[in-house]
Amino acid sequence: MATSVAQVESMASLNSDIFYDILRRLDGPTLASAACACAAFCSISKEERLWENVCSSLWPSTNREDVKDLISSIGGFRKFYADCFPLIVNKEVPEFQWNDYLEYPEEWTEADYYGDMDDFESISPSDFVSIVDIRYKDKTICSKVLWGIPNANDFNGWFYNCPFRIDLLTYSRDDDHEDEVSLSVSDGLPPITSMERERKDGKLWQELRDGIRLSWIVVNKKIKQAANFASWSPLGGQRHWPTDKDFVIRFGSVLPAKDILPCQVVECILIMKFKVIHTEGDGVQTSLKLTELSLQLEDMEGAYVNGRNSLLILKEALSCCRSKNYSEVLESCHLYSKVQSELKEEKMRNESRLDRLCILSGIAAFATFCYYVM
Repeated sequence: MATSVAQVESMASLNSDIFYDILRRLDGPTLASAACACAAFCSISKEERLWENVCSSLWPSTNREDVKDLISSIGGFRKFYADCFPLIVNKEVPEFQWNDYLEYPEEWTEADYYGDMDDFESISPSDFVSIVDIRYKDKTICSKVLWGIPNANDFNGWFYNCPFRIDLLTYSRDDDHEDEVSLSVSDGLPPITSMERERKDGKLWQELRDGIRLSWIVVNKKIKQAANFASWSPLGGQRHWPTDKDFVIRFGSVLPAKDILPCQVVECILIMKFKVIHTEGDGVQTSLKLTELSLQLEDMEGAYVNGRNSLLILKEALSCCRSKNYSEVLESCHLYSKVQSELKEEKMRNESRLDRLCILSGIAAFATFCYYVM
């Protein structure tokens, strides 16, 4: 009888080891699905080591010891993945109403503009951490971590009032790693013989847009929350700006700003800029250099949000809705763009009406003057 019990326990242990070996080879979505398959998988899938492997595979920045300590302090790798793999979705974009956006109400108090002052004073720029990873065709080309908000020490002054912006390549210097990030034919880029050829067919631009992926995770250490503010895939871009060798790629998300700004929502804009440094020829491969990677917030009228409001919005965004369905993310961004376009068109129409009114008033004044002179 004792032998039989020992054999059963040995088989259970063996099965557990086999199951663990199977689950550790899965990616995040598959592992989460497997956890719902049976009680054994559900129990094993709670192992932190499995989720640490998933996170390190998807976000190589999480391999750093300081980042591992950070993730452990906010709830562990399983919670971190659950918070950061789904993307931010904001379906509460208000419908266009010109009067809502025309101007900030004069009767607003400082608390109306900036939200609860007590909440703001509880926010410290040093509580925020940016964990950034760039992949091209499933190969990681850049992993950087930025602790705190740059230039925010005197945030009651300059940072408090000026447009909020994080330029990652400027502030996330790491002496142990190369600062320059580049892409070449060996990474999967198509070779181009000249920029004239590229301007005609756009092959390099298309391959870059289709293959590049960005994850910009913001963590707040104090409230122990994290979210991915990037759209993973590009939302748009521009070829040859500002020079014929520059490619600008835009990522982003729509963030709630209720009770912070009158427009209720803002756009988190992440800009990635590559510059062509070599074309094919003379034994040199086609290669690009990453020259800019930045994050900033823009309101519905296209104005950049200041530092004070940005901290409030970032904090609120860490607890907003998310989705694993990428089409919902795109729908949210397209809805925001549609409302913003309607606002801009109405603003232009109003300015055109005002211009015509001024012209007619000028003509009437001139005609009246001439009438009395004659």
